[in-house]
Amino acid sequence: MKDKARCVMVMGTTSSAGKSWLASALCRWYARQGLKVAPFKAQNMSNNARVVPGGEIGSAQYFQALAARAQPDARMNPLLLKPERDDHSQVVLFGRVDEELTRKPWRGRSASVWPAVAGALDELRADNDVVVIEGAGSPAEINLQADDIVNLWVARHADAACLLVSDIDRGGAFAHLYGTWALLPEADRRRIRGFVLNKFRGDAQLLKPAPQMLQDLTGVPTVATLPMWRDHGLPEEDGWYGHAFAQPVHGAPQRTVAIVAYPRISNLDEFQPLANLPGVQLVWARSPAELAGADWIVLPGSKHTSSDLAWLRTQGLDRSIAAHAGAGRPVLGVCGGLQMLGEALVDPHGIDGNAPGLGLLPLVTQFAPDKTVQRTWARFAPLAGPWAALSHVEVGGYEIHHGHTAQHPGMAPARAVLPHALGWQNDRGNVLGLYLHGLFEDPAVLHALFGAAAPTLDTVFDGLADFIDRHFEPGVLHGLIASP
Repeated sequence: MKDKARCVMVMGTTSSAGKSWLASALCRWYARQGLKVAPFKAQNMSNNARVVPGGEIGSAQYFQALAARAQPDARMNPLLLKPERDDHSQVVLFGRVDEELTRKPWRGRSASVWPAVAGALDELRADNDVVVIEGAGSPAEINLQADDIVNLWVARHADAACLLVSDIDRGGAFAHLYGTWALLPEADRRRIRGFVLNKFRGDAQLLKPAPQMLQDLTGVPTVATLPMWRDHGLPEEDGWYGHAFAQPVHGAPQRTVAIVAYPRISNLDEFQPLANLPGVQLVWARSPAELAGADWIVLPGSKHTSSDLAWLRTQGLDRSIAAHAGAGRPVLGVCGGLQMLGEALVDPHGIDGNAPGLGLLPLVTQFAPDKTVQRTWARFAPLAGPWAALSHVEVGGYEIHHGHTAQHPGMAPARAVLPHALGWQNDRGNVLGLYLHGLFEDPAVLHALFGAAAPTLDTVFDGLADFIDRHFEPGVLHGLIASP
């Protein structure tokens, strides 16, 4: 009988410490050792999701599966929470929306789903040599520890060798590491095999003697100091525009693309290839000033279209977008962004909310209880204006949306540019709305619009693996999967 896979778990002292990034790097590093590898995260809270067989999972686990050279599937992220308001999330269990769980309080939910979560992990362990597990937030949230199925319950069930990563660029990293370790139960402290300092800038020799002092206090060595690396090319799990809205430009800036960053923005990771292209300046805009001077304006997906549309109006962004479009300059709406571009949102079932649209496309969206979740391939019809380069280009992407969009019956028709009600263009040709996510992840699209190519995901994953290979202490990564 095959032994169960060894489990390596990445925990963090805070959110955004670097767990997803490091887990992706570990997936590729172990895969390059000739091992069969799978990622796992018991519960993910994110509006960035990808389509897999059976439904949707968090984007981080999707990319980690690709890094592991594995086929992404719903077991890798059995529970996905998609925030719709500050106090409410849609619950997705094994790829599909679960209305009963969505209504259930969080504390009651954890125990009820744990058998299914543990079963998914057991199946992955039976099928693989190594499972790389990502935690969530911090395992030291002592108000939540009794129900913490994503950190401590998983670590215990998997008997995982754990790394604890901290963002040293924020300051206080040694206190974060020590405090997190100190707040764990004694048995769980012993699972921490190494501390990782992430996003370090400067001379690592200046850290001495703190790592040794920390080891004297805890018995846990600092096994890696990872330099700041903003340009690795992997999408961040959430809010990767957070610290600096303007992304670094590769080469002289030739085109500025402003993406409207509303509160319930979703699937923002699909724009990472734009940040990797030479000559493209990517700006995340939350005010009219941040839209000023943009060549393109992009309205991305939204987990709650009507409330994000109301926010957009409150900020005065609607007027800026209308002026940009009125001047004949390019506007692109994707999924929720497409819905905003139309004349109206109609919600007879209480899914999202009724609202007037921006009126830039003669379309009406009606929300429906059923959710479309599927991979999609289509070919563009002839397009006009600044999007004409996409004419006849075949693209692959994915759909994740409630509702359907159609031509307004009392208005002059929009130009249908994709089959099956997937895309429209206005008569001037500068406003384009699509239900298809992943447009800029398609090499044919990048070549058509920019005459350039972004690094492939395989190149990105290999770069991550090379990076940790250089910066982890020798033997540590092999030691994490060695038999006890």
